[in-house]
Amino acid sequence: MANVLLTTSCVRHCPYCFAKTEMEGSPTSERLSWENVVYLADFLLASGEQRVSLLGGEPTLHPDFVDIVLYFIERGFFVTVFTSGVMNRAKLELCERYLASKTNALGFVCNLNDPEQTPAPEKERESVHRFLTAMGPLVTPGFNIYRTDFRLEFIFDSVVRYGLRRHLRLGIAHPIPGSANSFIQPADMGRVIDRLHSYAEQFDRLRITPGFDCGFPLCRVNNEQIGWLYRVSQGHLSFGCGMPLDITPDMSIYNCFPLSNYQRRSLFEFNTLQEVQAFYQKMAHSIRAEMPGIFDECDGCIHREEQRCAGGGVCQLLGRMMSEPPVRLQEINDGLAALRSAV
Repeated sequence: MANVLLTTSCVRHCPYCFAKTEMEGSPTSERLSWENVVYLADFLLASGEQRVSLLGGEPTLHPDFVDIVLYFIERGFFVTVFTSGVMNRAKLELCERYLASKTNALGFVCNLNDPEQTPAPEKERESVHRFLTAMGPLVTPGFNIYRTDFRLEFIFDSVVRYGLRRHLRLGIAHPIPGSANSFIQPADMGRVIDRLHSYAEQFDRLRITPGFDCGFPLCRVNNEQIGWLYRVSQGHLSFGCGMPLDITPDMSIYNCFPLSNYQRRSLFEFNTLQEVQAFYQKMAHSIRAEMPGIFDECDGCIHREEQRCAGGGVCQLLGRMMSEPPVRLQEINDGLAALRSAV
């Protein structure tokens, strides 16, 4: 699936933000043009892809946000919008009027921050409350873990209070190679899993299923935890490294936000989405051939050899390589040098 950035402007300043190099490095006024919207719809359909994710920054900041969503739906796409839920009343009224009924073709993932651990202005909290009240049945909550003492009580409360979809999309905050953000260190992965498992009773009681985004390592999950996760996820459990393929308003493309300055290309260099995927899969393979995973024991790990675990995210591997002397493949060294020069 492709992630399409409608804008590079955002309304929040999250300490863990792994998209900030893209947000800070792009003009604040940059927005996806209608010409490129049409091109992307044609490109994806020609590639046999009928799902698209709309992101930012904050995608609802695009002045034509609602019309763009409706256009993709009219072209036969299922649209997922990743949002903070922070928008003005006029935009929310448009969403409620034209999008609330699109239950078979549209979903929102609202990234929620803990009001105590990641405090926000009251105006922002009120805006999120209005959004969840209006669009709750279409909303899947999302939460990015960037500290080991994270709390999920406020997520559970929001699911019940607003009637959100009973699935929690969990992400681990990743490092941005060559930049600085708050993220989970590899040594703390086990503590994150233990903390998550401490909420097993609440997940079960409320019938909320946790879902992993990329970066979680299988080796840090014990048998009791893996049994619980497998059961509550109904067998849909992955310890991989995703290939989301982020496409910017100027039609640049890269593997994911933390790697926005690594092997960045123009979408116009490719004829199909499959060609793009093959290019970045080859890139990831060359990196993993040099460093199999985020832990030394990933080399030779049976979970990785049997493809049950990716060994952590590619961005995490490049982050480990950043402090090394130039001992890797030349193409990797060149990419790391470009990341260092961008600091």
